[in-house]
Amino acid sequence: MDETWLRSLLGAVASGAVPVENAVAELRQLPYVDLGFAKLDHHRALRTGVPEIVFAQGKQTDHLLAIVQELARTGQNVLCTRVSAAQAEALAALWPAADYHALSKLWFLPQRPIAPTGLGTVVVACAGTADLPVAEEAARTAEYLGSSVERIVDIGVAGLHRTLAAAPRLRRAAVVVVVAGMEGALASVVGGLCGRPVIAVPTSVGYGANFQGLSALLTMLTSCAAGVTVVNIDNGFGAGYTAALINRGLPSAAVPASLAGAGSPQPTASAVEPTP
Repeated sequence: MDETWLRSLLGAVASGAVPVENAVAELRQLPYVDLGFAKLDHHRALRTGVPEIVFAQGKQTDHLLAIVQELARTGQNVLCTRVSAAQAEALAALWPAADYHALSKLWFLPQRPIAPTGLGTVVVACAGTADLPVAEEAARTAEYLGSSVERIVDIGVAGLHRTLAAAPRLRRAAVVVVVAGMEGALASVVGGLCGRPVIAVPTSVGYGANFQGLSALLTMLTSCAAGVTVVNIDNGFGAGYTAALINRGLPSAAVPASLAGAGSPQPTASAVEPTP
């Protein structure tokens, strides 16, 4: 339920097209719907401009299906992260038109067009091809939130000439997401090459002393390059989400719901009840 939907409902009530009782029934779902095992935040799009996004890892399949069903019922687009192949198969049985990207483990149900909200381009650069799953999670998240994304692959500092060759493309970005494992030095180098916000994502790629990404995390946190901020290990989603927010360049209160897209459905005279 985004601002467009709410304004449409209030307008329909003002014009007499929707009875007050029906509007109250629809608004009763705000701020959340209690499914017993989960409380879904339908109010989030009104507060932040983006509907609730589902973290699928560790969820029971029946719980995941019920959550997606409730979110989809509102007519908004639905994004799930860290979706396993088995979960994706179960989701596909109910929503065959949805898109599942196995590499990034993102599942996306498009119900409305994605409204472009980015003022520029988000560049997602990764050090090596082993970092691609996290890089794609970041890139696709930013795209689903309305940003134009450019990908730059395999420019790790072990071949510094490759990094330097990408510098013109990095400088044209509005914001850069840098994904790197091993020692994680790429973020500092990129931060020194371009005057753009850099969101560094340490990955768990590396040998034993990498400590499943901890060494890259500490390297990025102690970067001497100004303008580098860091998200958690393997958190491509968080980086892509933040990059999309920066790329909007607008106060949060003025930003439309990009996941909801344009053309929110008009409320009907009969109230929509939650799916059992």
